[in-house]
Amino acid sequence: MNQAGYPRRMPKAFDLGIPALEGDIERVEVALKESVRTDDPFLTEVASHLINAGGKRLRPTLALCAAYAGPGAGVNGSASESVVNGAVAAELVHLGSLYHDDVIDEATTRRGVQSVNARWSNIVAILTGDFLLARASEIAASLGSDVAGLLAGTIGELCKGQMHELQYLFNIERSPDAYFSAIAGKTAALMASSCRIGGMTGGLPEDSIDALSTFGYHTGIVFQIVDDVLDLTASADELGKPTCNDLIEGIYTLPVIDALGEVPGLRDLLGSRLASGDAEKARALVTANGSIGNALAVGESHAVQAVAALGKADLDAAAVEALSGLPQMMLTRAQVSA
Repeated sequence: MNQAGYPRRMPKAFDLGIPALEGDIERVEVALKESVRTDDPFLTEVASHLINAGGKRLRPTLALCAAYAGPGAGVNGSASESVVNGAVAAELVHLGSLYHDDVIDEATTRRGVQSVNARWSNIVAILTGDFLLARASEIAASLGSDVAGLLAGTIGELCKGQMHELQYLFNIERSPDAYFSAIAGKTAALMASSCRIGGMTGGLPEDSIDALSTFGYHTGIVFQIVDDVLDLTASADELGKPTCNDLIEGIYTLPVIDALGEVPGLRDLLGSRLASGDAEKARALVTANGSIGNALAVGESHAVQAVAALGKADLDAAAVEALSGLPQMMLTRAQVSA
């Protein structure tokens, strides 16, 4: 722990072998902290809470790598200030959504520290989440109306995805289509937009931006499937937050949906808030019949589609090689834990 009570910054989850990336991520880190600095010490503290707690910085990584993929950009030179600011805007949207999500989920921890709602209050978390989204929008506006419009639309997609998920809470008839409709908005949309922002601020041609955005979308689907699998298979220490949270909150994810059609007794457990001890029983049923493997196989298919998208434009070969390994790194993390 450091002096402020935050855990030491976790190691980079995805080493892509790009020489410029580490230095540019550090530039993003500095800019993130500066972006939430205000003349109100309390607001600055709360807005900085999850920034200081660390994180994978996946969305800034996608934005930076998209810019590296442009003709003449390459993986050795540093990103422009506009690209860094675009990466910051994408991460601020993600952070704002986490503040709101933790209120919805009544979460007590996030990234190994107390969630904002638990440490302060729901009202503080909601208002600070709004502030982070506003700062993201302000930075996006400074990058041009196209970037601002894209980010505004992405925030709308996040809200639609979350609302779609809320409509299926505790619903044992939730279908795979309903699941994918929700995660397309709440996860994949921002990852696609992170790539698009990197391409736009990096000056890439439209076909390259489209290819990278498709890559980001499918990578986002992979990420969410992996996250949902880890909620069932990893430990709380590994996740930095409680496990089985989705089961407890009535969010039936892809492996659970698969198991509901196959595992005797699971439907009798689910459909309402789980009694004490039943979360572990439900987890054991879901993880025992192959549903985890089935979900990861779907993730594999999206990983293939992500990599295929990169072949549809003239992109820097080294950047493409680095990005191509990212979805599989995510899947490997879940396979090790399963």
